[in-house]
Amino acid sequence: MKLRTRAILTLPVVFLLSACSEDFTLLSPISERNVEAFYQTPTDFDVAINGAYATLASNGAYNRSYVLLHEMRSDNTMNGGGATGLAEVFHRIAHFSELSTQEELSVPWTTAYQGIARTNLILDRIDNLEDQNVASRIRGEALFIRSLFYYHLGVLWGNVPLQLEAVTSPNVEVNQVSADVVYTQIAEDLETAQGLLPASYSGADVGRATSGAANALLGLVYLTNGQSAPAADALRRVVSSGQYSLVPNYADLWGVANENNAESVFELQYKAGGTGTGSQFTDYYTPFGGSGGVGAGNAPQVLSPGIDEIHSMQYMMAENDARGMGGTFAVSDEGNVYVKKWESIPFAQADADNNFPVFRYADVLLMLAEALGEGGEAYGLINQVRARAGASPIDAGTPGTFQEKLLFERQLEFITEGKRWADLLRFGVAQPVMSSFEPLRAAGLSAGDIRLVYPIPQREIDVSPGEMVQNPG
Repeated sequence: MKLRTRAILTLPVVFLLSACSEDFTLLSPISERNVEAFYQTPTDFDVAINGAYATLASNGAYNRSYVLLHEMRSDNTMNGGGATGLAEVFHRIAHFSELSTQEELSVPWTTAYQGIARTNLILDRIDNLEDQNVASRIRGEALFIRSLFYYHLGVLWGNVPLQLEAVTSPNVEVNQVSADVVYTQIAEDLETAQGLLPASYSGADVGRATSGAANALLGLVYLTNGQSAPAADALRRVVSSGQYSLVPNYADLWGVANENNAESVFELQYKAGGTGTGSQFTDYYTPFGGSGGVGAGNAPQVLSPGIDEIHSMQYMMAENDARGMGGTFAVSDEGNVYVKKWESIPFAQADADNNFPVFRYADVLLMLAEALGEGGEAYGLINQVRARAGASPIDAGTPGTFQEKLLFERQLEFITEGKRWADLLRFGVAQPVMSSFEPLRAAGLSAGDIRLVYPIPQREIDVSPGEMVQNPG
């Protein structure tokens, strides 16, 4: 659906290279004169693409909002701050009753379109660059980052505006399209990006998007769009690249000293030290963040009832699964269970060195198993991940359906890595799983109360009256 043209304030390009502002309006245009003067040299484009990465790592994306909108939405973690006052918004997210006017929805929406605007501007100006090797790499990175933002928009909101060109005029036409159209565009962009990006980096460039990262996201997008065969093709490219392997010991995945390891396909880089580039995951999930306990008002999460027992129990024949107590979980001095994988010593509150693993090789193997469907090869991929954790192999004779076993394996492996809600949606079980989740069942929620998408921020509806369609409540 094409939405009416609407006026938006013109902002200078320097704003696009600065820290994100939560007051920035969707698809704000840039100053043409400043753009022409800036986007000329490899250094200019490196500054610009770094600004796009910074948006991805910001509080409006992976450093806060996605923790809330993906993880707290699932049966992994819950709101631990009560249902009134400042914690009401978290209670609503966890209970599928969020309001379209809440800032916790408008901030990630705005941040996503900030990042998209930055990448669109880079893609619009990249032909100015004479060095074709640098131009190809920057183009691939911009397509990857834009695709990652659009993936989250599609999963979280479904029908969203699709903007693929730089906005250089006070008037802009915005198309609200269905999620499948968004995923199709992402797939097209990533097929291009994976051919442009290098297989690896060295030195200060470690952490940039690689061809492996583009193919991992491409596989996920194809799976999300119900396209198993092309998903398998993309994921096999990651496996056959020879760039990645499972870290032999599960415990060696975690901690600042183990970042960017052999299993890392793409992880966001954070650096503590009072510069505004530190991460908050230690605060969210452990008692070591210096903010008065897990979450501590910023995102007051607690582990769901029994989740640590689920990870510690004998699953199938896995008596020694390292993803239980002592691996994924630990107990604080106060006797509370916390997520051990995020342990660190922050520089200050919400300022730690912990990177965030967007894609690990274990994820690639399990997604490839999902794309292949039940069979010997798929179980072999799952069992690679299980063997690394010390768990016994499973097969078609192991109790449960293939989907149930794979979904549970993903929950074991990726708790608090922001994948559970998207997994429940992709597997088509979000409503039955969440309506049977004890805290929600006790609150009287049924399957029909489980919203599959968030409401679009009301201010986006208001600026396009009669044009932008709100998601069902």
